[in-house]
Amino acid sequence: MIYVDADACPVKDEVERVATRHRTPVRMVANGGLRPSRNPLVETVFVPEGPDVADIWIAERAGPGDVVVTGDIPLAARCVAAGAEVLKHNGEQLNAANIGNVLATRDLMADLRAADPFRQGGGKGFTRADRSRFLQALEDALRRVARR
Repeated sequence: MIYVDADACPVKDEVERVATRHRTPVRMVANGGLRPSRNPLVETVFVPEGPDVADIWIAERAGPGDVVVTGDIPLAARCVAAGAEVLKHNGEQLNAANIGNVLATRDLMADLRAADPFRQGGGKGFTRADRSRFLQALEDALRRVARR
């Protein structure tokens, strides 16, 4: 199963394309505003409005043999702890070896933004290279899951 934190996910089409090639079911989880896919492998799950409701839904279900696509670092940490493969939208794999550093960096950056009101936003835009890295990372993750 591939779980996608779909509310602001820029790679939904890529997930669907790779999942179809591998015949892997997908659950796109969102609060709303998402057009359901006609692909029989893709189920759109609408969760109630509220903070972290989609994250909680995914975290309660993801485990070994699953792939989770998210940019939400706390959700990624919960899924890594549950044994799932986790990918960010840019193709970066999050795992037991790096999730602690990624969480610490996230928290540090949040503190810096809170301390300096002029240091808001920023970050790099999503590029074609990011999309390409994501496609390769998803292929690799599905192959690793299949080998287990």
